[in-house]
Amino acid sequence: MPLSRRKSLALIGGGAILAAAVPYGGFLATRTPTKALEPWAKAGTYDDPRMRALSYALLAPNPHNRQPWQAGLIADDGLAIYRDKSRNLPVTDPFDRQLTIGMGCFLQLMEMAAAEEGIGVETELFPHGDDGPVAQCRFVPQAASPNPLFAQVMLRRSHKEAFEDRRVTAPEAAPLRTHARLFLDGENRDAIRRIAHDAWMAEVETPAAWKESIDLLRIGKAEINANPDGIDVSGSFVESLALLGLVTREAALDINNPNARAPIEDTAQAILGAPAYALIVTPGNTRFDQIEAGRNWLRLNLAATGAGLALRPVSQALQEYPEVRSYYDEIHARFAPNGETVQMLGLVGYGTRTPRTPRWPIENRMRNA
Repeated sequence: MPLSRRKSLALIGGGAILAAAVPYGGFLATRTPTKALEPWAKAGTYDDPRMRALSYALLAPNPHNRQPWQAGLIADDGLAIYRDKSRNLPVTDPFDRQLTIGMGCFLQLMEMAAAEEGIGVETELFPHGDDGPVAQCRFVPQAASPNPLFAQVMLRRSHKEAFEDRRVTAPEAAPLRTHARLFLDGENRDAIRRIAHDAWMAEVETPAAWKESIDLLRIGKAEINANPDGIDVSGSFVESLALLGLVTREAALDINNPNARAPIEDTAQAILGAPAYALIVTPGNTRFDQIEAGRNWLRLNLAATGAGLALRPVSQALQEYPEVRSYYDEIHARFAPNGETVQMLGLVGYGTRTPRTPRWPIENRMRNA
């Protein structure tokens, strides 16, 4: 989450930033966490087709960038896929619903990557219930056709900034409608906007929920390279602030601190300023429904990229802890009145592409099956 020049200057004033930067010119010029971004360059370079597919799958979107997946090779054609429960989000995702959606994104991208080589993947979900692997998979040569959406994989991002002041028209949004319900204008769009904004502010004001996010901050190149998961905060201006002791987890925990308040308000304004919204709704809320929601979110993200649109997840109104319960109830009463579950909520619009998100290398996520 690189901090822009405008945000940084707003935090402590241009003079202090420039003065701090002068002695560290060479240091600040090399603040890209290149090691944490290497998995993007290595995607598809492995000898084993299963490893090639996995090396693309790890680029999938996932909650708080926890990257909860693990994989184990079985014989010559099999895989077991697990969810690493040490990466749980117990406050904001108490039933592991969002993390399971992230696993659905991973499985979908893995299968699409295999299909690029004509390999089909036979996937059995939860073969031993919720306590075993999420999926057991068998790779079958000459059993699949490429998916056109795969062309967007290396360009796909989860948007993190505000959107341009530009409406999304129905023809522009048409490629997304296969994967989600879209709201481009009208009363329903405005209701989603209000609910999403108010739920975000409720999460900010819930100390345990806010701390769960702050604990996952990775501030600056060194931290991101050492732990390329969680919420990355990077860039030369961030490094300058960190050198001055102005960007710390302790400061970020205080929601009235200017260093914390600026990104809080930026997110609030991004929600209010989004021209369109997307919902993914499933018939129920089983683990199978959650996996399917993740598959659809991945496809939605790729379709948005192909259409030149940006997609940003905002999940606070869908979370299942007491402080946001009223927003959960309201969005379900309005958009899932017959017992369905709203699994994902996204902001849709036009904006500058977000930089690539750090990832653990696939070797780090392997285990014995």
